[in-house]
Amino acid sequence: SWRWGGSLLSPPKAPVGWKQACAWGWDVPALAGGELTAVGPRSFTGEDCAELHVHGGPAVLSGVLRALGRLPGLRPAEPGEFTRRAFRRGKLDLTAAEGLGDLIRAETEAQRRQALRQMDGELGRLYQRWSKTLTRALAHLEAYIDFSEDDNVEEEVLSQVDAIVRALEQEIGAHLQDGRRGELLRGGVHAVIAGPPNVGKSSLLNLLCQRPAAIVSPVAGTTRDVVEVALNVGGYPLVLSDTAGLRDATDPVEQEGVSRARDRLQHADLVLAVLDAAAVPTEPAGLGAALGSLLPPPAPPCILVLNKADLLREEGGALRDACARGDPLPPTTLLSCKTGEGLDHLLELLARQLARLCGDPLAGSPSLTQSRHSLHLGDCAAALARYGRERRRDLGLAAERLRLARRHLGRITGHVGAEDVLDIIFRDFCIGK
Repeated sequence: SWRWGGSLLSPPKAPVGWKQACAWGWDVPALAGGELTAVGPRSFTGEDCAELHVHGGPAVLSGVLRALGRLPGLRPAEPGEFTRRAFRRGKLDLTAAEGLGDLIRAETEAQRRQALRQMDGELGRLYQRWSKTLTRALAHLEAYIDFSEDDNVEEEVLSQVDAIVRALEQEIGAHLQDGRRGELLRGGVHAVIAGPPNVGKSSLLNLLCQRPAAIVSPVAGTTRDVVEVALNVGGYPLVLSDTAGLRDATDPVEQEGVSRARDRLQHADLVLAVLDAAAVPTEPAGLGAALGSLLPPPAPPCILVLNKADLLREEGGALRDACARGDPLPPTTLLSCKTGEGLDHLLELLARQLARLCGDPLAGSPSLTQSRHSLHLGDCAAALARYGRERRRDLGLAAERLRLARRHLGRITGHVGAEDVLDIIFRDFCIGK
C-alpha cells in the first residue's frame, strides 16, 4: 500500500486507464491489463483513495512499486496506518479496529464470526450505549449540584441517577462474568495432554494433528519438554500441548519436564487426561480416584481418555459401561491411538467442550475479546460501586466517581469527551434559556 500526501494516490477523481496514467508522466508500463480507480470520501479511511489493479506476478508488482517510488511525496503506508486514519476520521472505533485485526488473523470459522461481529461495531455500540447512559446520569447529577438551590432541578433527579447507576453496574458485572469466552475464542483454548509416562500422550498428539509432531518411544520419560501445536476442531481454535509424564522423576532433565508439565496444568483451559485402559479400575469410583491422583483440585474442565483400547479383553465391556455412565466421571472415551478406534468420539467430546468454553459467537450479547476491555470495565464497575458510598457523604465526590467510570468506558472505544455532559445538562433541563 502506498500513500501520496493525504491519500493513497490523489490525482484522479474518476476511473482512468493505464494509458492516461502514463500521460500524466507516470512511468507505469507494468499497469497494462490493470486499471487506476479513484474512490470518493466514502472509502474505508474516509479519504480520497485510488487503487491500482495489476497482475500479481512478482516482476509486475516490482515494476509498479519502483515506478510509484519515483513520484515525489509518495511513501509506503506505515503498519496499520489505514485503520488508524479510519479511526481518526470516525469511520470506526477502537473495538471495531481490534475486530478488523482479529478478522485478519482469524484461522477458524468461529473466530471469523466473532471478529466480523466486533468489526461490525456491535461491541462498540454496547459500550457506547453504556457511555451515553452514564453521561446522562452524570449530567443530571451535576445539574442537581449546580442548580438545585435555584429550584431548577427537582429532588427526584437524585433517585433517578441512583437507579441508573445501579442498573448499569449490574449490567457491566454480568458482562464481565462471561467465563472469558471471547478471549478464549480469539486466542485459542489452551489444552494440555497429561498423564503418567507411557500411556500414549505423544501418540495422541500425533493422532490429533495427523503428523509426527512429537517423538514416540516405548522408553518411559521420552517427552521432556512441552510440544505445542495449533488445531482447528469443529471451527474452534485449540492450542494443544503434549507434556512430560507425571511421576516422581530422579533424572534432573526429566524433573524439569515434569515441573513444566505441572505448570501448564495449572494454567490450562482444558485437560486431556490420558490413562492406560488396560491398567485402570473398571468401576467409575476407581477411575475417579485414578483421575483425582493425576489432577489435584481445583482441576480445569477435563476429558478422560482411556488409551490402548486395542489391548482390552474381557474388561472392555465394563470400561465401556463406565464411560457411558458419565457421572461422577468427566466426559470419558475409550481410544486406541494405534488403530484410531474411538477417535471420532473423542473429537465429538472435544468439539462439545470447546463450544461450551467459547460459546456461540453469534448468540447473545457480544463477548469480551481483549484483556484491556476487561481491565477498563473492571475499573468502571469499581468506580460505580464507590459512587454508592460517596453519594451518602458528598455529591461532588460521587460525581467524580461517575466521571472516572465514564472515562474508563471511553478508553475502550477511544471516545473520551466532556462536551456531551454539557449538551445533556442544557438540553434536558433548559437551564439558562
